[in-house]
Amino acid sequence: MTVQDVQRATSRRRKTGPPEVYDFRRPMTLVREHGRILEMAFETFARQWGNQLVARLRASAQISIDSVTMSSYDEYVRSLPTHTVMVMCTLDPSRATAVVQVPTAMTMSWVDYLLGGPGMVYGEPTRELTEIEFELVRDLLQHSLGDLTYAFESILPIKVAVQSVQYAPQFVQAVAASSPVIVATFTAKVGELEDTATIMLPADVILANLRAGEATDSRTADERAAHADALARLALGMEDVPVPVAVRFGPVTVRPADVVGLAVGDVLQLNHPTTRPLDVVVDDVVLAQAAAGTQGTRLACLVVNSEETS
Repeated sequence: MTVQDVQRATSRRRKTGPPEVYDFRRPMTLVREHGRILEMAFETFARQWGNQLVARLRASAQISIDSVTMSSYDEYVRSLPTHTVMVMCTLDPSRATAVVQVPTAMTMSWVDYLLGGPGMVYGEPTRELTEIEFELVRDLLQHSLGDLTYAFESILPIKVAVQSVQYAPQFVQAVAASSPVIVATFTAKVGELEDTATIMLPADVILANLRAGEATDSRTADERAAHADALARLALGMEDVPVPVAVRFGPVTVRPADVVGLAVGDVLQLNHPTTRPLDVVVDDVVLAQAAAGTQGTRLACLVVNSEETS
């Protein structure tokens, strides 16, 4: 480890910030296996999207995937610029709503390329698209989003259709604010212009198919046999693990003043009937009941009931 590595590690430990609210009822974290599957699908789509832009715009273009994350829709919207091009799409057959977000300046340069220009951005970069401009962008994106069907073929059958365009993310309610969504972030470079684009897909639609695929066992017979052998060895090993066992009377409730005032010779009434068996406890869980007694010169107990209770 070099001095620079130590300094970087120290700087990471010193970084602090406000705590983030996490709702355990709706976890916003992708399972590693699911995340890798989605990354591979979006990587395939990014390559095809770049090829589509090269062919349609007749300009150098490159699309690369940056990250695939899961968050709430509200967090996704708050991460977008105040003015951007949000192309609203429909996912068939679920009829769910997806969003393709492209910066306004890059969208304008696409329009200029499609009209035979050098990719210049004319006018205010925050203006809305005209009807003709939107039709050009719709046709371009519709061809590109056709590759999303190919990229997600192994995950779920989807067909993306471009519907409309919006420009103010804070006023766009594609799904409920707290709903989980899959957000893919891309770096798009067309000509000399480079910026960030995103695609939002409803997480419920995507993850339902991924979880359904986990139910099918694709392992070979040897792999299943090795797994069963490992489980048997684990169960056999657990039988030899030492476990502390305690026998206790029924609990009694007292006041703090009584505990503080205890002294040698004081009598504490337990309220445990002499005819009632004692509890046999393992890790604070009652596993059986036993009667107190002796065996030789040692105290012992005789198990009279082995029904486990919580």
